[in-house]
Amino acid sequence: MSETYQEAPSPGSKGAQRWTRGLNRLQAGLAGFARPATAFVSQPEPRTIGSHARGRQLLAGNFMFGGHLIEAPGAMIWNLDPPEPPFEEALHGFTWLDDLAAVGDSAARQLAQDWLREWIARFGAGRGPGWTPDTTGRRIIRWINHAVMLLGAQPRDRSAAYFRCLTRQTVFLGRRWRSAAPGLPRFEALTGLVYAGLALEGMDRLVAPATRALAAECRRRIGAEGGLPTRNPEELLEVFTLLTWASAALSEAGQMPQSDHLAAIERIAPTLRALRHADGGLARFHGGGRGLEGRLDHALAAAGVRAAAPAGLAMGYARLSAGRTSLVMDAAAPPPTPVSYNGHASTLAFELTSGRRPLIVNCGAGGTFGEAWRRAGRATPSHSTLTIDGFSSSRLGPKGWTGNRFRELLVDQPGDVRCHRLAGEAGTSLLASHDGYAPTHGLTHVRRLTLSADGRNLAGEDTLGALSEEDRMRFEQVMDRTALQGVGYALRFHLHPDVDATLDMGGTAVSMMLKSGEIWVFRHDGAAELGLERSVYLEKGRLKPRATKQIVLSSVVMDYASRIGWSLAKAQETPTATRDVARDEEPAD
Repeated sequence: MSETYQEAPSPGSKGAQRWTRGLNRLQAGLAGFARPATAFVSQPEPRTIGSHARGRQLLAGNFMFGGHLIEAPGAMIWNLDPPEPPFEEALHGFTWLDDLAAVGDSAARQLAQDWLREWIARFGAGRGPGWTPDTTGRRIIRWINHAVMLLGAQPRDRSAAYFRCLTRQTVFLGRRWRSAAPGLPRFEALTGLVYAGLALEGMDRLVAPATRALAAECRRRIGAEGGLPTRNPEELLEVFTLLTWASAALSEAGQMPQSDHLAAIERIAPTLRALRHADGGLARFHGGGRGLEGRLDHALAAAGVRAAAPAGLAMGYARLSAGRTSLVMDAAAPPPTPVSYNGHASTLAFELTSGRRPLIVNCGAGGTFGEAWRRAGRATPSHSTLTIDGFSSSRLGPKGWTGNRFRELLVDQPGDVRCHRLAGEAGTSLLASHDGYAPTHGLTHVRRLTLSADGRNLAGEDTLGALSEEDRMRFEQVMDRTALQGVGYALRFHLHPDVDATLDMGGTAVSMMLKSGEIWVFRHDGAAELGLERSVYLEKGRLKPRATKQIVLSSVVMDYASRIGWSLAKAQETPTATRDVARDEEPAD
């Protein structure tokens, strides 16, 4: 029975998830009738990067996935009771094979073989939650990458079971990759299909359709400026990594990737360079984190694209850099509502890094800590920008169907977001604005950031004003409703947890010491009330949010405009370059 001739529920209906799951189960079962491969005809060079520390934790029985830790020494991984769907997805995606391979000893090899054998016995016939196209693609890549470790010293019957199950997954992917959500899930499915088609005996017929489909996805999903509609930097890195893996695998097999595939790699590389801070990590916006350690540098090196970061916006982000300082600002509207399931109300927020040390950050994506933290992380107060009391620059609306689940989307987004780059004697400036508060308060946020040529000083000016006659009328209506008490607002500057911040100069400034020994000082023009308040840093790979602080400048709009000037500068005694030998703290496992 072919899924092509079955009438599916409309997207977003309550039956859509059951329908998708049922078709996956059906096709996984039918895929078992395919003639199984018995060997590899070629095998791509392993390119996945694992963590030795995480691998040691797995050997000790500490299972940390999706922000949850289960301590069960000696337990079979498939006997665990997953506390949340992300935990379960991580198990079935087999990315933990990268970590065991990073350990590489006989105990790690034996554990990997035991867990693989048990997965095949329990789920290999097409049962269980791991049979979705994106998870299957992720799993296939790891099975092929680590085949030497998985098949070493194994009896013939276990090798036969491995190839039989790998064949089933490959045929399943060939039939179901289209059901993967557009974006990263579909790229994962198609890359897995390319890997399997190249590597497995008798599966070469799938390579040409998969490479054509991959090229078509590149043409449709990768914008002319090298970005994704979701505007998620970490997701862009993952897509870029998959495209470089697929390109290398095709080249090693003597085949040429299609032109749209190669063109997408060339477009993405300079965009990722623009989104990279001085410490090598990605800017954390719209659901993305810093990226796995070493993944960005490894992917850029593998791509071989030498193009520099673009001078203009990169996927809607503006970048300033000078000396050892880098700044990345969200200078465009949030992702369009249909793909905003991970979008944040972060318009005009920025992050700043000095050398190896992040200084100003956004709180980050809190999905691994539960839905409440995920919602909080998406709100404007969780970002280093201006927020009107009780409001975000975009609002969370009703849940929408995103391909594999229902999630809240962003609505009431800014309709007019502008950004200009200016060069002057004081340094390079970004002048940006958005109208996200105009519909509710008649106010537009205008932000000017100027980074000095030596990177030692960042001067900022934030204005909240009613710019048109219509905006002034709306602002007056708000004033009437509040009995002329004005509109309260705040500038927030969230600090990285490693920053040691204290109020200084009689409460008129904030001194910040980095682990490198650098000292930065925050000052303002006196037009607002300065405070140092609690904040959180939502970091992937940890069990709970990290406590930190935020600098807050509070004020009230009483007239048609209110302006606050501020500066962030290295203390005079801080040298231009410091010997930064402090060790970074390892995430808790």
